[in-house]
Parts: sequence; structure tokens; C-alpha cells
Amino acid sequence: MEKKNLAQQTAERLYARIVLEKQIAPGEKLPNELELAQALGVSRATLREAVRTLTAQGVLEVRRGKGTFVSREVEGIEDFGFGGLSRVKGQLRDLFELRSIFEPAAARLACCRATEGELADILERGAAVERCIRAGKDRTAADGAFHASIVRATHNEFLTRLLPLIDRAVMTAVEAGEHGEQLAEDTLRDHALLLEFFARRDGTGAEHAMAIHMRHSMDVMGLEGE
Repeated sequence: MEKKNLAQQTAERLYARIVLEKQIAPGEKLPNELELAQALGVSRATLREAVRTLTAQGVLEVRRGKGTFVSREVEGIEDFGFGGLSRVKGQLRDLFELRSIFEPAAARLACCRATEGELADILERGAAVERCIRAGKDRTAADGAFHASIVRATHNEFLTRLLPLIDRAVMTAVEAGEHGEQLAEDTLRDHALLLEFFARRDGTGAEHAMAIHMRHSMDVMGLEGE
């Protein structure tokens, strides 16, 4: 069971690298097995099992005699029909309603389930968002990576599958947003509280902090909700 869980975790991490973080492009060949296994910190046997999982899901494809490649079908995962979010406020509202439903629970689960390495990664990625804001730099990629690190730490396959949709849609919303300065200020404050709870592994606190963060974002953007 432990080996199976590790293989699933590895599949989730590789999936995030491909679809969310875009470290390997559609149609591109995966690094050689030894190099990739070392990068992920797992054995080659575990990596092979993870690759089989992603191949079955259509994320990867094996070309006989050539190697394993990222499927070009992955390109379709990037948008999920939200490319025009900046022009459709109703969809933007629906998106943040979805985030407000699953991200607080994800924060709670991550507090309980994150390994020490994953917890350190969450804290560092949160700090990276703060550095971007204070330096006046674009934070969309750093913010996406921060939220991704939380969802990955839940070790829930289906939460992980939601990440590309959320990441792409939020990126579109932030880039087209009219309230960037206020959103940045709220993010600094909200993330500081969230990271405090993560550092203490306080799942209930993290859940409430994430819910507050979602509420603040919706209020600033004028997205009505119940």
C-alpha cells in the first residue's frame, strides 16, 4: 500500500509539473528515467508506475522506440473554456464560488497530510508571492504555484485534477483585473495569516484563513455571492 501511495503521489507531482507549472510542454519528451526519478526523489520503479498512471489518463503517451512524451491533448487542459473570463463576470463569480468551496477544505487537508518537505515547499512558495508583491513584480505564476503546492499536499487525486482549471482561470482574472493594488494588499495580509496556520499545522485555522482570502477576493472584484 505504501508503494502504491508513493506512486500515486509521484503521478500527481508529475501531472502538476506538466499541466500546471508547464515545465514540460505538450509533445515534448520526458527527461530520461534516471534523471526524472532523481528530480522527483523516487525510485525508478515508482516513477515507472506513475508514468503508467498518467499514460492511462492520456497525459503521457509512449512511442515505441522513441520514449515517453507529453500528449498534445494536454494543451486542451489549459483553458477549460475560461479563456474569456475577463469578459464574462458571471463565469468569474462562478469560478470564485468553486474556489471558495474546495480551497478552504484543501488547506485543511494539506495541513494534516503534507510531508515535512511539502510543508516547507508551501511556506517557501508563500514567501515567494510576498517577495513578488513587495518588489512590484507580476505574482501570477508565484501565486499559482503557491496554491498548487497546497492542493498537491492534500494527496487527493481529484483535487489535483482541478488545479489546471483553477490556475488558468485565476491567471486570466488577475491579468484582466481592475483592482490589482487592493488584491495585492489583501493577498499579503491573507497569505501571512494562512502561512501562520500552516507553520503550526493548524488545519482548522488554515481552512478559515483560506475562506477569508476567497471572500476578500470576491468582495474586491465585486462578485456577488450569498
